[in-house]
Amino acid sequence: MKLFLIPLCMLKLNIQNETATLKAVVLGIATSNGPTPKVEDCYDPKSIQHVLSGTYPKESDMVLEMEAVAKVLEKYNVEVFRPKIIENYNQIFSRDIAFVIDDKLVKANILPDRDQEIKAISHVISKIHPDTIINLPEACHVEGGDVMPWNDYIFVGTYSGEDYPDFITARTNIDAVIALQELFPNKIVKSFELRKSNTNAKENALHLDCCFQPIGKDKAILHKNGFLIEKEYEWLLNFFGKENVFEIDKEEMYHMNSNIFSISEEVIISEKNFTRLNAWLRAKGFTVEEVPYAEIAKQEGLLRCSTMPLIRA
Repeated sequence: MKLFLIPLCMLKLNIQNETATLKAVVLGIATSNGPTPKVEDCYDPKSIQHVLSGTYPKESDMVLEMEAVAKVLEKYNVEVFRPKIIENYNQIFSRDIAFVIDDKLVKANILPDRDQEIKAISHVISKIHPDTIINLPEACHVEGGDVMPWNDYIFVGTYSGEDYPDFITARTNIDAVIALQELFPNKIVKSFELRKSNTNAKENALHLDCCFQPIGKDKAILHKNGFLIEKEYEWLLNFFGKENVFEIDKEEMYHMNSNIFSISEEVIISEKNFTRLNAWLRAKGFTVEEVPYAEIAKQEGLLRCSTMPLIRA
């Protein structure tokens, strides 16, 4: 019989929502990110666009951007874990590889080419009791960018069209939605059909957090065109209240304005060029910690995508 020796410093996972005070997080890493990929190796239309135009981000710039985020997290006394470096491998988007709901860590079933990423955080997973680690069935496709715990709810972005296999941008299927409801029977799992495109980044919601994110206690950022079904967008608008929602346009969605990251109900890390959003946040009483992140955004991911919260108070 195999015995599990419990480390003295086990992580007591706790994630109830997107905005409670952050205590521990996995922040991705851009060091040894590898060369500019070939078009056929890109996972999203925005990366393809920048590869073709010669504007794909440089590793040195992305390292600086991620270190700026690390400094903000340390300023607020957050325990920050980083992946172990895999040579010439993209490890920026830690949100994709796993996510925490309540006291459970759910390993994501992600694109096969990215399966090394979870191994790079084995030093973190070893601090988590194995009884609280969930491996989903192989048929359940899911990435953390599509999964948002929000108190009694779990919001999930999905795509259920018959052409699901044709979209490299379709990352979470209905099987995963059903599995999450079975795993968390005391939560209401609310799914949203997202607009997908392999070729047009302005018509593609890669994950739910590319077109929606709750902030504070009762507010949200929302992009209508990211949702395939208007009634589902309207449900969110009514749930938070129109007066509490910051609507972003197609250009702002393209630059990832909804993909900011909450350190607490009062403090948000945001990209420094999000001038309209940041002004609105400050007008609503938030403290906005601005960082440069425009280079990383060229890969169709931003601040939420590159952080995987483990503990919120």
